[in-house]
Amino acid sequence: MRIKGYLVFITGFVILSFFNTESFASGNSGTTDTLKILTYNVRNCKGMDNVTDYERVAKVISRINADVVAIQELDSVTERSKRIDVLAELARKTGMFPTYNSSIRFQGGAYGIGFLTREKTLSSEAFPLPGSEEKRSVLLVEMEKYVVCCSHFSLTQHDRAESVGIINQLVSKYKKPVFLAGDLNAEASSPEILQLSESWQKLNDPLNPTFPANKPVECIDFIMSKKTENFQIKVIESSVEDEPIASDHLPVWVKVVVLSH
Repeated sequence: MRIKGYLVFITGFVILSFFNTESFASGNSGTTDTLKILTYNVRNCKGMDNVTDYERVAKVISRINADVVAIQELDSVTERSKRIDVLAELARKTGMFPTYNSSIRFQGGAYGIGFLTREKTLSSEAFPLPGSEEKRSVLLVEMEKYVVCCSHFSLTQHDRAESVGIINQLVSKYKKPVFLAGDLNAEASSPEILQLSESWQKLNDPLNPTFPANKPVECIDFIMSKKTENFQIKVIESSVEDEPIASDHLPVWVKVVVLSH
């Protein structure tokens, strides 16, 4: 189900995994860098069978083997999650580094989104986004050679449209490749996704539906890259995982090549 979640930008989604780590780290002009990006709305690891299973979701993430994972719908020490920090639990089980942002205070804890990364982040920052039905936010993490945003957009169209402009402004300062990933709660033909597409390149195929997990009929989870003259992003592979039980959304990932000019 689409839970009204405070946005931590961009997420969800987003996961990056490189297949040429040496080239990526070198940063030499003209090098080819390969990344794998994953976004996953995990619904607090509560599956379509109504069973909360952290091990099951962690195995999905580990199997995909991305470098950066954007995750949406995460409780942190709330009553309903039995005081478990869900992102920390997933980090422990996958061996990745967690970065969390609280979108709302909830049941003695927090509810928001976050990242799992193969390497430690250089920095992170979060900003509020419009959310008429529920507070939203955007979370950005900066790595050595790229920036990723994670988001879980509002259920309200007007809020989503305003969020696009805010995000565009926030990432304008970066000279590195910038990626956006998350549950955007809108289909590719919607005005807000069309607005995003003016400045961002869609990396996953919107013809492959992502929700609901057991019988997907619409694509509302996206991975995008910021359009720039400094870098060219080419998709090597795009996939929506066949994982109908672990969450109510399907995991979405892409392999991309980053070409520097």
